[in-house]
Amino acid sequence: MKTGLVVATALILGLGAANAADITILSTQATEQSYKELVPQFERATGHKVTTTFDGTLNIKKKITAGEYFDVLIMASPEIEDYLKSGTLAAGSRVDLAKSGVGAGVKAGAPKFDISTVDALKKTLLSAKSIGYSTGPSGLYLLSMIEKLGLTEQVKPKMKQTPSGVFVGNLVANGETEIGFQQISEMSQFAGVDYIGPLPAEVQRYTVFTSGISAGSKQADAARALVKFLTAPEAGAAFRKKGMEPGA
Repeated sequence: MKTGLVVATALILGLGAANAADITILSTQATEQSYKELVPQFERATGHKVTTTFDGTLNIKKKITAGEYFDVLIMASPEIEDYLKSGTLAAGSRVDLAKSGVGAGVKAGAPKFDISTVDALKKTLLSAKSIGYSTGPSGLYLLSMIEKLGLTEQVKPKMKQTPSGVFVGNLVANGETEIGFQQISEMSQFAGVDYIGPLPAEVQRYTVFTSGISAGSKQADAARALVKFLTAPEAGAAFRKKGMEPGA
């Protein structure tokens, strides 16, 4: 797939080292593992150089507010829509990359909690001594899900939230929490964590991670080429391998 994708992209985009550009990306972390597999292929195919900063949602927002330069922004779709409305991103530049559900993990080797059904999930939330969650979309959803399940009073005192940019897997792998919930693409790949599985379908929430091009980009053509590469059909396997589904 890799060789085919590189060759196909070079032919489709008609780009090479002669018109190479430096592209700057700001991205949240859910797509990081797939992205890191694909971008080197893009660089080889086009001659462009891509510099990427991965961070938590709140930290990325602070960077944008502070005026940090970027060509492409990758975040959850609601934030991308907000930046399109404010004019921070170029009109019409939204492209959905992939979506991820929420999953859970425990420290490697620890007994695995059951979250396969809503009833089992409720029992796990009540019995776990400590629960890790994020400041990003998965964490916000987890809080709302617990409220809808009527468990806020019993569960919230046991919950520990990571700072922006810190993976919930860190809390789990270090034994700071017995269980942690985050995007499947993040939790399922984390070293020192045994992935349990996704939330039950009845309470699952998928987040679409989306790209947008800065209204002030100096490399808009190269930025569009990168987005086109990341959304090529051949690139889908890299997202699926990390627990995501390409597109919306």
